[in-house]
Amino acid sequence: MKGLGEAAVTVLGNHDLHLLCVAEGAEKRRKRDTLEDVLEAPDRGELLEWLRHRPLMHVEGGHALVHAGLLPEWTVSRAAALAREVEQALRGPRYRSLLKRMYGDEPRAWDESLRGTDRLRVVINAMTRLRVCDDGGAMVLGFKGEPGEASEGWTPWFDVAGRRSRDHAVVCGHWSALGVTIRPDLLSLDSGCVWGRALTAVRLSDRRKFEVACPAAGGRED
Repeated sequence: MKGLGEAAVTVLGNHDLHLLCVAEGAEKRRKRDTLEDVLEAPDRGELLEWLRHRPLMHVEGGHALVHAGLLPEWTVSRAAALAREVEQALRGPRYRSLLKRMYGDEPRAWDESLRGTDRLRVVINAMTRLRVCDDGGAMVLGFKGEPGEASEGWTPWFDVAGRRSRDHAVVCGHWSALGVTIRPDLLSLDSGCVWGRALTAVRLSDRRKFEVACPAAGGRED
């Protein structure tokens, strides 16, 4: 992706941030991590620097690209502004401080009064880990199953009543158990490549879907 230069736009996901944390010694490697190709690369430093400067969210032409989701109370413009706050911290001289404090499930809900790491953590968790919200609009970050397996009162983030980002088509992935879901306000494209299913792309101009089969990589979704 780096070699494509400006021909490709990528956004940060939970595995990208985990890679940065492991590289900086802010988090331990997990048993099923597959990070060695980057961590042992001769141009490791250049690759990690490039990754750290990727956006958390990209908005263009009525579409909003984000790895996982958006909290229902956020408009796309508000979410984009919050993403810029995280990007500024990741690209700044004190980025290691954020990486060391980034992990955690709290706070689970957005509050404009949040400051510091708590504020950035909510934004990061929503945009890189979110699948469902509870009936109060708070994130349920431990849930990884199919929508029908969710407890009563838990709703996929994109179906929460009054979601304020519906004026854009949100393009996302992350939720492999959901499968490909394409509708006017959503293109959720994780089709379980890591589990040996398929890698999916959609051409935005006509929403034509393209898929290639994938070998099982023994990866992890969380």
